[in-house]
Amino acid sequence: MPTKSAAVLTSGTATAAKLFVAALAFTSAYVGLSAYSNASSTPEPTTQVTLSARELPVTAPAEELATAGRVTMSVLTDGGPGCTKSYVARSLLTNPDPAGAVSYHWRLARWSPAAKAWRTYLADHDGFAAPERTVEWRPMVSRNPGWYRVELTIEGTEPIKSDRFQVSC
Repeated sequence: MPTKSAAVLTSGTATAAKLFVAALAFTSAYVGLSAYSNASSTPEPTTQVTLSARELPVTAPAEELATAGRVTMSVLTDGGPGCTKSYVARSLLTNPDPAGAVSYHWRLARWSPAAKAWRTYLADHDGFAAPERTVEWRPMVSRNPGWYRVELTIEGTEPIKSDRFQVSC
């Protein structure tokens, strides 16, 4: 008849064998996943790309080019709903003192038939410190048909006026 210690020894050996097999299975799974991860992370062959650039002249219709001493107007096609229209006013400004700053003022004037005069509809101002700059203003007229013009005033000079234009719905 087997002794009690032999039975404990046999069951302990069986448990140790089961733990050893489980540890061996876990280790081989870890090594397998690690090898798969390393194999899939190999870098792809590099491809050389050559970039080239060439200079193209900027072309724009004559009415969009800024000219010194003149305010040019154009209508934007992205006007708002209904009778809302957006415009772009441009001019080329020369700074009389290139070492300093120059201020300028925009004015959108609307013709008043009752007063027979141009009245301010919108106004804006800005400035810059450079020898010259093309300046731009984007006024918007909403539900107010009539005759308009844009005036650009540089501090200390007479206003430069655009041709008048009509807004209609």
